[in-house]
This record gives sequence, C-alpha cells and structure tokens, in this order.
Amino acid sequence: DDQRFDEMGFLNPVLQTPGMDAMAAQGVHFANAFVTTALCSPSRASILTGQMMHNHGVVDNNRPLPEGLELFPARLQAAGYETAFFGKWHMGGDQAPPRPEFDHWVSFPGQGTYMPVDAFGRTTMLNVNGRQVPQKGYITDELTDYVLDFLERRDRDRPFFAYLSHKAVHAMFTPAPRHAAQYADADIRLGDAPPPGADAPMWVRNQRNSWHGEEFPYHSELPLEEFTRQYHRTLSAVDDSIGRLRQWLKQAGLENDTIVVLMGDNGFLLGEHGLIDKRNAYEESMRVPLLVVAPGLFAPGQVVREMVANI
Repeated sequence: DDQRFDEMGFLNPVLQTPGMDAMAAQGVHFANAFVTTALCSPSRASILTGQMMHNHGVVDNNRPLPEGLELFPARLQAAGYETAFFGKWHMGGDQAPPRPEFDHWVSFPGQGTYMPVDAFGRTTMLNVNGRQVPQKGYITDELTDYVLDFLERRDRDRPFFAYLSHKAVHAMFTPAPRHAAQYADADIRLGDAPPPGADAPMWVRNQRNSWHGEEFPYHSELPLEEFTRQYHRTLSAVDDSIGRLRQWLKQAGLENDTIVVLMGDNGFLLGEHGLIDKRNAYEESMRVPLLVVAPGLFAPGQVVREMVANI
C-alpha cells in the first residue's frame, strides 16, 4: 500500500530490501508499471476487476464494489483453486465482510491499525472468516502469520491462490519495533521535481498548501527527511514478509511451482512537486513497483521496460 516504484533496494541504495532484491534477480522487474487511478480503493478495484474507475464505479475510498462485478479470483476459484484474502480490503468505508470469491478471509475495517490497540486504546479486531478475532501483534507480521497458517492447512489436492494485501507502508508510518532505529544514520534522498506551475489544475496547485504539501506532511511538523525515514522503516517488515513466504515455498518444495507477484496500489510523492501522498497524475504518484517470479515461465533477471498497468 503506497509503495512507490523506486522503494526497493536495487533502485535506491539507501534501502535494505533483500527480499525484493532477490525477486528482481530471480524474476522479472516491470520497470514501467502504472495504475490508472492513484488512490487506494479505485486502484484496488481496478486490480481485481481489470476495469478503469469509470467502469467499476469505485470512485473514492468509501464506495463499495457494485454488485455483479466479476473479480478475477472468482475465475481461479471456478478452475478449482483454493482462494484466500489477507489484509486491507478498503472498499466500502469501514466494512470488510468476507467475499464469496475467497474461500478464506482475514481483513479489517478501513485502514486498520499497525499495532493491536487503536488511538482510543481499544483492541483492534480482525474479521477471520466472518468471526471477530482480536489483533495480537504488529499487523504486517500477523498477516504473514495468517498466510503461512493457510498454506500449512490448505487442501493439498487443490492449487492455491493467496492475495496478501499489506496495510504497510500506508501512513501514519509505524515501523515494526525491530526497525525503529533503522536508517538512523542514512543520508535520506528527497524528490526535487518542480512544484506545479500555473498551467496545472487549481486543485493540484492547492495541494501544496494542504496536508499534502511537503512543509507540513499530513498536518505534522516532522521534517520531510524524517517523514521519509519512517516510510523506509515501515517498508522493512513487508520485505521480511516476502522473505518468510518465499522461504516457506522453498521448504515445502513449491518454489518452482508457484508464481509470486509484488505490486503496489499506487505510488507516493516524497517531496516531488512540493507534495507528499498521491491522488494526482504525476509519475511518482501513479508509478508502482511490479516484480514477478515465475520459474519456468520467465527467465531470471529480466527487465521489461514496456508500460504495463493495473488493469
């Protein structure tokens, strides 16, 4: 969630992302991957339906998927796959009921929380196959635990499809405790693209003076360097997740029979054009990471420079 296209160690030497770097070395890096709408819910709906926003109807972060839309996991399910969803759904405001396209379901309302207690001191609840279950730990790690449990318990006579939808690295950035001091001495690189000019739409120019301006990101007084440092730190648990899942596949003897895809739902501005966040058509907002490891289908170490999109 909100991982920008260059938020990977093999593209940004400041970062420590061995899991993503291994995927790029062993698979294919789609270097020019884009989303058609740079906002969480519309982009997620496009990934699941293959349709643009004006067709699928999820035009903001509160609108649910309309009835009758076909989601691609339904086709896998019909072909005999055991399907499972884990993590942030974020289509329909604060609702995240199980979807029929998935045989197993672990999700949470809205954005969820990184830690198991919310800002009001309440225990965060997860929807696990329709039951309310307390969140126990740091969400990136816990979602990975749920995926590994599914892989262990799955029907061994059926192929499987697991859709892991991490909350990270969405704001407000909260790294795992083990990464709290990571990059403390790193020289943080900031974007330097020029701010929107007079020919830009007024709403884009107005973003500079809103909570999406680089001076007071999300209404905080955190310097942009520290804001970016926290962003980097929060990604590290996602990279750990990749490593844990791929290690399980290797130990289970499924490493060469499983396609692994990493993709972001939209990009993220870190000072380019004087802005943070996404929501606009600047490249840093719309361009996303896309890595695919598919042994036997794709030769390792390829870079595809043709444009691909989330639809």
